[in-house]
Amino acid sequence: MSNHALLSSLLHYKAWANQELFTELQRLDPQHHQVELHAALRILNHIYVVERIFVANLQGVRHDYNATNTPETPTLEALHAAVQATDRWYLDYAAGLSAEQLAERLSFRFVDGDAGCMSREEMLAHIVTHGGYHRGAVGRIMAQLQVAPPRDIYTRFLHQDQPQRREAS
Repeated sequence: MSNHALLSSLLHYKAWANQELFTELQRLDPQHHQVELHAALRILNHIYVVERIFVANLQGVRHDYNATNTPETPTLEALHAAVQATDRWYLDYAAGLSAEQLAERLSFRFVDGDAGCMSREEMLAHIVTHGGYHRGAVGRIMAQLQVAPPRDIYTRFLHQDQPQRREAS
């Protein structure tokens, strides 16, 4: 599997895992689990903001963020829609990159002012791993509420997306 194909698969997995998590979060009672839902939204909004910052970094344009979260907390519905749009952006963006573009290193500034330099490929890998780490924290919040978090592991995604993988070879 090429790096490009692997990144594409991982970005599809990320979009699928986000959808799984938002679907499960919609089942929480917003009144009864207000504190926990707010904590989950803060974490998910952080993921979203970081992904938007890297959209700007990948395009070589400035962004308007001065932190990796926003002062306000979006609603579950608004954040879900924004995350879906960002997931589509990453899928479309990565699909149009050549191997040379993936390897190209881009300089940027982190929100704390520190300089950064990463290849497009590294930035895309960061987006996948960063989101996975924080989705796990939201899953932990759900587990503490006795709500089963989604089993959003890569192997499950691959076998659900490509059921022929379950066939014996």
